[in-house]
Amino acid sequence: MENRADEAVSRFMRGYNCAQAVSSVFADDVGVPEEVILCAATGFGGGVGHTGGTCGAVSGAVLALGLLFGSTGPGEKTAKDLTYGLTREFVARFVEKNGTVSCTELLGCDLSTGEGLARAREENLTRTLCPCYVKDAVEILEEVLAPVTSGQSTRR
Repeated sequence: MENRADEAVSRFMRGYNCAQAVSSVFADDVGVPEEVILCAATGFGGGVGHTGGTCGAVSGAVLALGLLFGSTGPGEKTAKDLTYGLTREFVARFVEKNGTVSCTELLGCDLSTGEGLARAREENLTRTLCPCYVKDAVEILEEVLAPVTSGQSTRR
């Protein structure tokens, strides 16, 4: 059986965007139908809608964290604080490993421009670089979650 990181890479290589690939492999953990997660993650691919912003793999991991621990209202300060803390830890580890969370910087081109998008496609960057970021995002998220979820269900 494939591990979760390999499954996310497989989904990405089959055509799911980076955010969808990362977040969807946590569907069982969050107790949300996979279709809902896939829809919610759609706009985060390519650094948020091909703007070159935050890497979609990172956004997908943050989406999963929110679904696992996030607050449902202004009175849930503990849930919000936990989610922010786990998100900061995740981002710090991703940056430590990859140098940035910026899609533009990770790919070395700006997907928000026609020239950058063309270069990414011509050099096949999303098939050579992005699978590593997808795998890293899942592995790092699992590491960040481990101390919080050890021995307990992650479902709300």
